[in-house]
Parts: sequence; C-alpha cells; structure tokens
Amino acid sequence: MAYPPYMTKEDRVRIKGLLKEEKIELSSVLPVPGGAMGNNVASPIEAERNQAVQSYKDCIDLAKDLGGGICLYIAGWIVWGCDKDRAWEWSRTALTEIAAHAKKKGVVIAVEPTPADSNLIESADDALKLMRESGMDNVGVMFDTFHVNYRQEVPTDYVDKMGDNLVHVHISDIERRPPGSSTDFSLLVDALKATGFGGYLTMEIGFSSRDVKPNSYAKQAFEYMKGLM
Repeated sequence: MAYPPYMTKEDRVRIKGLLKEEKIELSSVLPVPGGAMGNNVASPIEAERNQAVQSYKDCIDLAKDLGGGICLYIAGWIVWGCDKDRAWEWSRTALTEIAAHAKKKGVVIAVEPTPADSNLIESADDALKLMRESGMDNVGVMFDTFHVNYRQEVPTDYVDKMGDNLVHVHISDIERRPPGSSTDFSLLVDALKATGFGGYLTMEIGFSSRDVKPNSYAKQAFEYMKGLM
C-alpha cells in the first residue's frame, strides 16, 4: 500500500513512470479505514473527523500525481453515544469538503455501501442519497459484490438502481474468494454492458485469510472475468 505521507515527490514520479512503462492504469485510491487514526468521517470526535478528511485529501492528491481519476469514499460508522442523524450529517459535510478538493484535481469521488464493515451507508439507496445530498457533480456511487451478497441482495439490482451514477465496481466472491469460485457473475457483466458502463471492474479479493496465495487468486480472477468479457 502507498500511504501518501510516505510517498515523496520523487517516489510519485518514479511510480507514475513505471505505470506508464508497463501500460497499467490506476483504477482508484482509497484511504484505508480503521487502524490507529480511524479515518472515521462520522466520528463524534472533531479531531478524528478532521484527520480523516485530510487523509482523503492526501489520497486525492496522490491519485492526481499518479494519473488516477477515482477516490472511493467510505462514509464512516456510528459509534456508541452518537445517533445516526448526527453521524450522517458529519459524513455528508466531510464528503462535500472532500469532493470540493477532488474537483480541483479532476478526481471523482465514489460513495461505497459497506454493510459488512460499517453501519451508516449500507445499501444502494443510502449511497445515492448521500451522493445527492453532497450537492457535488463529481460525486458518484459504486458497489462491491461482497457487500451486496452480505445483504443477500442481487448485484444486477444495484446496476439498475445506480444507473448513470455508477462509476466503479468491486468484484469479489463469497469470503473474498476470486470471482467464479461460488458465484456466476455473467449476469452482472451482461447488466453492466447493457447500461454502457465504462468504468473499471476491480478485484477486491483474498485478504480475509492469511493462507491466500495472491498470485493464484489474481490469475484465477483474471482468467474467469476475461472469459466473461
């Protein structure tokens, strides 16, 4: 992982050059939630919210420096002693500020429902509502099939609901295994094609267990999805 505070100007130039040389495009960036700093934009602690917003801005700057155009937005989580309405307002305020910074850099913010990991933005409807309330035209939505399956919902429904606002997709099978391990993703691909979706299908797989072989998972995911495309 490339944490912005560790990435010097020289590092960014070097990595951007390597990406260009290898013909690799940067699909997206994400400030990792959790850990010491938390990065909870819905925290009742103002200092934590401020730190989280700054972390997003740093990642947006990194995306710009490396040639990326999307930053994912995890809307935070409700903690004990804080009601949902207040947490929602803090997250909306943070999103608006983050998106304003991103707009100057030519970066799109993608709100992601993450019900398996958080408790504020849990569905397609939640993500779309927060997107609209931000009032920013560079805010879209995305979904992760892992979280959709966690809610026992249908991924193609998310494609239909999100429509033109869908800017990014994470593909993951049950237990974060490679796509095709247990689930047929052909209907999802067909639905995305039917809507004219032009974004990335990225694999967010393999980090649920320490015994995962990353190269094998990557190869399996690539071959399966390539067959569907």
